[in-house]
Amino acid sequence: MAQTIREVMTRDVEVIGPQDTLRDAAEKMRSLNVGALPVCQGDRVVGMLTDRDIVVRAIALGMDSASTSVEDAMTGNVQYCFEEDDALGVLTRMRDMQVRRFIVVNEDERLVGIVSLGDLSQVMSEQRVGETLEGISEPSPVI
Repeated sequence: MAQTIREVMTRDVEVIGPQDTLRDAAEKMRSLNVGALPVCQGDRVVGMLTDRDIVVRAIALGMDSASTSVEDAMTGNVQYCFEEDDALGVLTRMRDMQVRRFIVVNEDERLVGIVSLGDLSQVMSEQRVGETLEGISEPSPVI
């Protein structure tokens, strides 16, 4: 039987608000030892912020992390999957979309977790994960 995302995802995900500062986000990432935080307004996901977003979309442009809001650097078009999705299908989507993680939502599109390439590597063959990482790592257009 195929594994679902529910079986491999990380639950109890910490989030950040769109009006919080990039410094707040960076401190939270550091304390949690994570590279990405879902951005939520109430119980709705409105974006995703990665450590790379902070560097490329803010710091590299001279923005002050103490006064720049998360919404100014986050990715607004969030890629997500459903907790009942097939793990192999999500791995394929990661490769095709060149992303390392997806927000996981329930049928009401409420945040229930996050699934990363690392999570999927625990239940998928080394070959499949390697092919996905290769696809993710192909050069893409500059932001």
